[in-house]
Amino acid sequence: MNGETHEVWTSTHKTLLEVLREDLYLTGTKHGCELGECGACSVLIDGEPVLACLILPVEVQGQEIQTIEGLAKNGVPHPLQTAFAEQGASQCGYCSPAMLMTAKALLEINSNPDSNTIREALSGTLCRCT
Repeated sequence: MNGETHEVWTSTHKTLLEVLREDLYLTGTKHGCELGECGACSVLIDGEPVLACLILPVEVQGQEIQTIEGLAKNGVPHPLQTAFAEQGASQCGYCSPAMLMTAKALLEINSNPDSNTIREALSGTLCRCT
């Protein structure tokens, strides 16, 4: 989890999202629809965007999970976080963590995406503001 190993004992019915927020107190990943439709709960599992509300923790045991809390390093914002802030890309901020994590995954596989590729990658994360 964000570069650290965690051992968590929790209820078998809890989703990864619930464990992140309730057991590990990583509340940057947002709780939205619980149906996998809004994308607000996106985290990276082994570098791929995944909806944490649809995953059980046992399914990702031993895999690298990255949440928005792990994006900055040593208190220094990730360049994507800086770009979002400089461009005013956040209104209420609810979708921002998921958009940032999805954008990070995209840039890992395509360092120079065109606008259509960016739109397609971010299309799974709904913004409640606009």
